[in-house]
Amino acid sequence: MSVSSSSTPTTLTEHVLRLYPGSSVTRVTVLGIDDDSKNETTKGLGYGRPVRIDLTGPSGPRRLVFHTARPDDFGHDRRSDRAQAMLLLWDTAAQIPLHTQAVDVGAIRSDGSLLSLANAGEFYVVTEWCDGVPYADDLRRIAQSGQVTDEDLSRVTTLAKALVDIHAAPGSHPAAYTRAIRDLLGHGEAIFGLVDSYPRDTPGVSQAQLQRIEEACLRWRWKLRNQTERLRRTHGDFHPFNILFEPSGRLHLLDTSRGSEGDPADDVACLSVNYLFFGLEHRAKWSSGLGALWDRFWHVYRTERDDPGLVSALAPYFAWRGLVLASPLWYPHLTDADRQRVLHFVERALAADAFDPAWGREAMQ
Repeated sequence: MSVSSSSTPTTLTEHVLRLYPGSSVTRVTVLGIDDDSKNETTKGLGYGRPVRIDLTGPSGPRRLVFHTARPDDFGHDRRSDRAQAMLLLWDTAAQIPLHTQAVDVGAIRSDGSLLSLANAGEFYVVTEWCDGVPYADDLRRIAQSGQVTDEDLSRVTTLAKALVDIHAAPGSHPAAYTRAIRDLLGHGEAIFGLVDSYPRDTPGVSQAQLQRIEEACLRWRWKLRNQTERLRRTHGDFHPFNILFEPSGRLHLLDTSRGSEGDPADDVACLSVNYLFFGLEHRAKWSSGLGALWDRFWHVYRTERDDPGLVSALAPYFAWRGLVLASPLWYPHLTDADRQRVLHFVERALAADAFDPAWGREAMQ
């Protein structure tokens, strides 16, 4: 049997023999990306280094290929991306006529042993429980009363400083920023996916308006995609339902998303737009209530963190969050007028080179 490479799991042969009892492994060969002579059709990249395993057993000779994926900037930079590719092949190979069949899927443990997931269903994650009340409850109370307490202002300060702390750390590598901007448009949870989710007969929202917003966002992608110096650690979904406060004022955050790195404008837009959204039903009380929180958030964040480019990066993130808030699927009870108020705010942001926080107050008049 040939010597396996250092990239081959130490228990690969043992695992294969468990899949095919009574067999023996005769050869293990690490395959190249493209073994053809170098010419115009020779591949320079591949998504992994497959390993061929030759077996002999009761049913005769058998040949298998062990596939892994390496990190790259083609949508495989996160471990979850690479897991997705393996699981997708496992789920779909049998559906394609003439396709080689998948016989196992799994993960490589830290000790080099193999963990089969062939009989697994949906995945899960277990987290700790955190006491606290969603910040959305605070915003609803303030919207209805039009009054803020010292504690309300203190919590805004806490949130702004929490974001400053999160954004203090750099991201992993420049291509992660390019991906974040690409995902902002193309991901199913992001702008294109949200636009596609609007029924054609959404009251007060025309397909032409959605097309304008989408096309404006594409122009913003070309403005931002090369600004890789803006890459920072981010939460990725910093909205009031992912923020908990204990009565003591202790803060807990839930559900970090989208690789936890990107443009800080993502988190800033995600939280701040909710000071507008939660006030839509009570606009007459907004100025003294949620308007005070809007002003405090912008003041604290911009005072504590020097980021002059922030206002020139916010527009597509406001578009993304605005498309969620105006969605008849996510918020079916929003009035047609308020749905348009949200989308007009989005279009104003997209039309300008830089965002002015004063526009928030103007939008609520």
